[in-house]
Amino acid sequence: MEFDLNKRHCYWFDALAQIPRGSGNEKAASDFIVQFAKDHGLNYKQDHVWNVIVDKPASPGYEDAEPLIMQAHLDVVCEKNKDVEHDFTKDPLDLYVDEEGWLHARGTTLGCDDGFGVSYMLAVLEDETLPHPPLSCMFTTMEEIGLLGARELKKEDIHGKRLINLDSGGETKTSVSSAGGCTAVVTRALEFEDNADPTYMLGIRGLLGGHSGGLIHLERGNSNTLAARILKELQLAGMDVRLVSFNGGLKFNAIPREADVYFTSRTPKEELEAQVRVSEKNILSELEFSDAGFKVLFEAADTAAQRYTESLSNELIDFLFLVINGFQHKSMAIEGLTAASLNFGTITTDDTKFEATALMRSALESHMDDMINHVKVMSTLLHMDTAFKDRFPGWAYAKNSPLREIARKVEEAHGNTLEESASHGGLECSIFKGLVPELDIITFGPIASGAHTPDEKLDLASFDRAFEMLKEIISACH
Repeated sequence: MEFDLNKRHCYWFDALAQIPRGSGNEKAASDFIVQFAKDHGLNYKQDHVWNVIVDKPASPGYEDAEPLIMQAHLDVVCEKNKDVEHDFTKDPLDLYVDEEGWLHARGTTLGCDDGFGVSYMLAVLEDETLPHPPLSCMFTTMEEIGLLGARELKKEDIHGKRLINLDSGGETKTSVSSAGGCTAVVTRALEFEDNADPTYMLGIRGLLGGHSGGLIHLERGNSNTLAARILKELQLAGMDVRLVSFNGGLKFNAIPREADVYFTSRTPKEELEAQVRVSEKNILSELEFSDAGFKVLFEAADTAAQRYTESLSNELIDFLFLVINGFQHKSMAIEGLTAASLNFGTITTDDTKFEATALMRSALESHMDDMINHVKVMSTLLHMDTAFKDRFPGWAYAKNSPLREIARKVEEAHGNTLEESASHGGLECSIFKGLVPELDIITFGPIASGAHTPDEKLDLASFDRAFEMLKEIISACH
């Protein structure tokens, strides 16, 4: 199948592929949308973070219809293969179609996430033959780095009470829920004393890790909390443990795979190692079917000149051992959906400060409040300082959705069954739902795969089919 630029959704996808638009570098793409609005005589608003909202009046016969919002994000994830020379700040993408009709970018991400949604909206906005209600198209920025553009929108920017989010694919699938989020940052000033006792390194290795939204329910091991558990089990066995440093995890929103802890002890090395191996064996049996590569490194290290004071060391270990972490609740409305989770993704220590960062997720505000309170109470009991930031609401499942029923009828007319899915990750939909609680939302898009990797690809036949169904959904919104 060809990538036919005579088809307007394909034309706009190709035009966008010429514009570098990595997260935080969307101004050129944003200005492109503004120029489009000017060229077509449409009202628009461009804000300080380069979000753009373009409005189009209703076609004849639809003037009294409830406005319909469509939304997609402008930014893309910039990933490439090591052997590919490509500057994401200035180079256009090199598109090609494989023998099976999939569109790719040579050696880089394709930008289908979310170029397809932006292309669909531009094609709809310029179409003077499509019957439609009043349209408001929102082009947001910095979605891939924390929904940052959407967070800058205000209630008055939401020009309607029904919304089609074009950042979810599958052609026959629609999302019905997504999690809200909040970041907890736990800190403690470090207090040191001189040390002459032997020093040891405890390392956690072999864990799978992964996305803390989509994979948290799989009971994969968290290197940070497992390291704390082993340290606590040493103490509970009557052994001496005093921390020197504790570092683990790379990203707050990823389940941490590795951790390195240095500690001192007066307990003989062979006794420490014997207990470490008992802990390792027990944990490995627990992770046999979820994270079977787990292993513990234990070895002598150079003697540390300083270590944490005894009270500080104990309180840090106790905090990481006792604080809630991981999968917390499952949804009873949607099979397989995680309703609440907390992931202590990173722990760092330097010469002055201990810092642990956790991302909490839930579609229900009460679950979020409960997790925050757990962390607050544990922090207070163990003399930690805690700050909570970047909280955004969840999009909770709504049993009744008129917009979803319209999409269902369109799918059935094409011989399809609309599949409902829910995400424990964050979607911009939750931001909009928080601004306008009565908002009726569906997500829609074509078949694609490999998002965020150089293997990203778009099924061109599905790209065409989904666009035709999108237009039918729009015209059915009387």
